Amino acid sequence: MSPVVDRVPTVSFPSLSAPHARVQGHTASRSAAPFDAADAGVLRVVSDPRTPVFVTVHAGGRRRYGYWRPYDSRTRRGGCYVALPTSVCDRLHSTGRILLGDPLEDPGKTTYRVWPAHAPALPSRGPGAAARRPVPSVRRVTQPLVA
Repeated sequence: MSPVVDRVPTVSFPSLSAPHARVQGHTASRSAAPFDAADAGVLRVVSDPRTPVFVTVHAGGRRRYGYWRPYDSRTRRGGCYVALPTSVCDRLHSTGRILLGDPLEDPGKTTYRVWPAHAPALPSRGPGAAARRPVPSVRRVTQPLVA
């Protein structure tokens, strides 16, 4: 799971008696919005850099959020567009949790790339050299495969 979605941010606000106290975490407007499982599911998809999410706004004003799910030969699923719940995506956009990219305009619709408001932090490595992973050996099959 994504580290961004697994932990709901907590915010401590400065009290009036301590004017030098600082706000920890996110801004008050983002934390004041309710956060539920549907929000977490959509944010998990939007935060995955391998899954570009788009919103299409049609000429009549109808919006559709979605992404392409590649075909997985192991599970025999995918190879299709998947729609995300519009009400959840609109709520995340209005509360500032997701942002829209530059518009791509067609005669009947406008398409925007959907981005998470805060990109997930990449795992940091220590000051030493990058860790080396062993490369798995590859066996060559000499006999022909028979179906």
